[in-house]
Amino acid sequence: MLKKLLNARRSTATPLTAIPEGERVYAIGDVHGCADLLDQLLARIDADDRARDPARTTIVFLGDLVDRGPASAAVIERLRLLAAERPDTRFLLGNHEEVFLESLKGEPKALRMFCRIGGRETIMSYGLDAADYDRMDYEELHAAMRVRVPAEHQAFLESFEDMVTIGDYAFVHAGVRPGTDLAAQRGADLRWIRNPFLDHDRALDKMVVHGHTISAGLDEQVHRIGVDTGAYETGVLTALGLEGTARWTVQATRAG
Repeated sequence: MLKKLLNARRSTATPLTAIPEGERVYAIGDVHGCADLLDQLLARIDADDRARDPARTTIVFLGDLVDRGPASAAVIERLRLLAAERPDTRFLLGNHEEVFLESLKGEPKALRMFCRIGGRETIMSYGLDAADYDRMDYEELHAAMRVRVPAEHQAFLESFEDMVTIGDYAFVHAGVRPGTDLAAQRGADLRWIRNPFLDHDRALDKMVVHGHTISAGLDEQVHRIGVDTGAYETGVLTALGLEGTARWTVQATRAG
């Protein structure tokens, strides 16, 4: 009887998830316009990476580079240049990038949502005065965005991916819909879902690493790892390090 119970326990245990041998991954949570934290975190990742054995290192940004924080334009420019320097850097499209891009196209519903979810700070980071923003209607705001947002920034955001898979991990912005194959996931779910993904209680085909939903620290569950520590509110920007079956965190913090 005891042997049967032990065998049953082994068969239902969650297998170890791993990154392929010789590779290392850093997955960075939602930056949301916090250029100071981004620069600090990239420096700390570089130091952490150099202190470990040589490996092929990939940095994955989990989306939501823009909105809410004060320096979205600087964040985009910093990472656009990083992508040119390090082609092994991957970028996921977050729901905030999606809304920003649709707003740049003049989509009215997207433009209204952009203003509700922190877009004010984004367009001001491109040089729009607060008083001008407050007096503008949506048509005027769209015109101002088209003038101020460089074409290369828009093209950079449009190049972002929906999902990155490395070894036993799948990296997405918001999550996945349980019960649906990874290859069949809808973009809307990958960028916007919370439940039924967050409260799912069983392992999935891959361990899902995501941002989108703020937690006080790294949120490790049987099927997912949340890496969004609310940088624009908390002053803490987090990266999850992965190598083999090991996991660790690298963080940047703002004094006060």
